[in-house]
This record gives sequence, structure tokens and C-alpha cells, in this order.
Amino acid sequence: MKVIGVQLDIVWEDKPATFDRVRRLLEAQRPEAGALLVLPEMFSTGFSMNVAAIHEATDRPAEAFLRSLARDHKLYVLGGVVNLGPDGRGRNQALAFAPDGRELVRYDKIHPFTLGEEGKHYTGGDAIRLFDWESMSVAPFVCYDLRFPEVFRAAARHKARLLAVIANWPYPRESHWVTLLQARAIENQAYVIGVNRCGKDPKYAYFGRSMIVDPHSNILADAGNDEGLVTADIDPQVVENWRRDFPALLDMKARYD
Repeated sequence: MKVIGVQLDIVWEDKPATFDRVRRLLEAQRPEAGALLVLPEMFSTGFSMNVAAIHEATDRPAEAFLRSLARDHKLYVLGGVVNLGPDGRGRNQALAFAPDGRELVRYDKIHPFTLGEEGKHYTGGDAIRLFDWESMSVAPFVCYDLRFPEVFRAAARHKARLLAVIANWPYPRESHWVTLLQARAIENQAYVIGVNRCGKDPKYAYFGRSMIVDPHSNILADAGNDEGLVTADIDPQVVENWRRDFPALLDMKARYD
């Protein structure tokens, strides 16, 4: 099974220009049908607190773009969008579509990034979500969620085999990004894909380093610092075999408090 990350220098708050950039990347390296294609957090606008300007509204252009990628390339596609919540603040979401255009999952980022004032503009979610990519159960997460291992553990309890983290994770915390992706793989005996943006926005600079990690913490692919695709073949049987041979997840306790 092929998993592909799209490491993107997002055009700030400009959805059409960013869509064109994604298309060019995929034209240069066309993905194979049936693969899982993963784009960053807020992939079409960058990590903006200007919810009024960037939310999907009635025409939902970023969602339509993700759906069109799935249909046109016969892919499973996961990417980040912004919608409005019931209190008028945004919802920072991870959204996935099947090759036939069906919506598979809509996950609301559980942990808004307080240091970046995200909590003032976005409402956090309250539940993990999973979707099936053929025989692989996938749990999506968004950026700052990566620092909270308990939500990844909850996904493991629900038999997630691939943990997907979409992000706008900036300098200078590159080593944290790499280490935490590997830690989540080790702890949960799962594959991890982390897809980060590169380039700059008005506030932050981003290092990229989108990567795919196996359940033993081996880095299967690393995108480096520039735009491009990162890809690897993964096998759900590797997860099953490791969880059988070293059944640490069976020793989890339900509560510790």
C-alpha cells in the first residue's frame, strides 16, 4: 500500500493559487491509483487566524478540491480545511475522501495551539475519528495534537494501524517534530505519517521534514526542507505481526487517575 505526503509551500490565504501548486506537484510525479495522499493542516490557506476570510463557507472550495483529487486520480485523500463551528469560531479539521468522492472522515483538531492564539479563533474537538483505507485503519490528527500522546493511545485502542498527522509545524522545533513522530510510532506499534508544510507565512518559517515512520520507529521516507512528495510502501501485516509478537498494547491500563 502506497502512502504519499504532499509537502507544500502554501500560498498565504490564496486557495486557487495553492490548488494550482498542488496540481503541479502531482503532475510532476503522478500518484498511483489506490494510494493514500496526505496534505498539510489548513493546506489551502496556511495557519491563519483570519477565520472569516478562510473558512469554507457555502461553496466549500478546498473540500471540493480534495474530492476532485480523489476522483480524478482514484486516490484516498486526506487534508486540512477550516469550517465554522456553532459558536462562530473556526473548526480546524482533517477531512478524507475515497476514490469515488465519498467523505470518509471529518476530524476536529482536539488541541488548539494556545501559544499561537489558535484557541481564541478555533474551537477544539472532543473525539478521535478513524477511517478505512482499504485494509488499513487510519486515525487523523492535526499538528499540536502530536504533543498529547493520550489521544494517539485512544486511537490505538480502536485498532488504528496508521496515525496521520497533518501540520504547520514551524522552526525552531524541528527535533521535537521528528522525535515525537517516532515516539508515537513506538508507543502505539503503528505506522505514522507526518505531513508538514515548508516555506514561510507572515509569522512563521517552516522546515518541512514530512516523513513516514514504521512501527519500529524507522524513518522510511523524509521529504527534507523543500516542496515535493514523500512516499513509501507500508503493509498492515507488519503492524499485526509486531502487535502479536510484542503485545505491549494488551498491557494498557484503562485508567491511571
